[in-house]
Amino acid sequence: MTCRRFVWIVWLAAAICWTAAAGAQAPVRAGAPAVRATVDRTAMWVGDRVAYVIEFVCPKGTDVLEDDLAKDKLRLEGLDVVTTDTSRTEGADQSVTRTFRYVLTTYGVTTPTLRIAPISVRYYATRPGQRLQESAPAGEVAVPGTVIAFRSTLPEAQDTMALRDARPAAPRQRLYALAQPVGIGLVVVSIVPALFWGIALVARQRQRVRGRTMRQSRKSERASLDAARAIDVRTAEGRREAYTQIDAIVRDHLGQVAAVVGRSLTPQEVEPALAGHRTRVSPDELTALLAECERARYAPEAALPSEDACREALARAEQFVSSRR
Repeated sequence: MTCRRFVWIVWLAAAICWTAAAGAQAPVRAGAPAVRATVDRTAMWVGDRVAYVIEFVCPKGTDVLEDDLAKDKLRLEGLDVVTTDTSRTEGADQSVTRTFRYVLTTYGVTTPTLRIAPISVRYYATRPGQRLQESAPAGEVAVPGTVIAFRSTLPEAQDTMALRDARPAAPRQRLYALAQPVGIGLVVVSIVPALFWGIALVARQRQRVRGRTMRQSRKSERASLDAARAIDVRTAEGRREAYTQIDAIVRDHLGQVAAVVGRSLTPQEVEPALAGHRTRVSPDELTALLAECERARYAPEAALPSEDACREALARAEQFVSSRR
């Protein structure tokens, strides 16, 4: 082998090695990922949470560098990062969707506008069997920033809001104009039967309650009369007790039937109190019966009415209780 041929062989081998090394380091040309950034609300108050989501759709063999998307790489104004989350989804065309979600909040009240500044993210194109760390960057994609209003999306410097048009309302058609009084009349007509029905229902209920009360009252009075008849009136103490029961029965009946507070009246005050109240028993008879009860309750034993007079007073009390207005 001549010296010249040896030199050519060495030079060719060196060229092949240099070409292989350069091919290993040269970046693979690939399509850039599509990027989209969104927020779930456009305005917030102190302590509210807002989700900032960056989504990359990477073609086959392409991926983004996650270090460029770390939370400390976000350029925030008036916002703080609460939590972060990432996800990876493979598509049918072998593309990969990388989603980076940041939950942000604010604790200050002096910044009128909250900002998320744009950032640049590097992406890589890899060959089969090659790790991402061994690949040279294929390029960069710009992630757009956004602005979040603080407190409200309405402008704070605006005093009035034009909520209505300055034009007057269009006049109604004649048919609709006539329908208004007709509708009001129908409503009034429908209310009248309901009003009468309600009045009748209330009156019926009152009458039912009154009848129940009267029945209970008559039952109680009947029991009191039976208890008074059971008293032995042959003795002085028995007659005194019987007259006490008669006085209580008559006065209670006055309060229930004639609306007269009979327990607080003397026998002479009963007749004026019964003025205007119709009863089957005359006020004179009631006055005499109550006066007799007063004498029997407080008179000495020698002045007590007889046994027959006590039974007669009991009969008169029963007659009065059985009477109606």
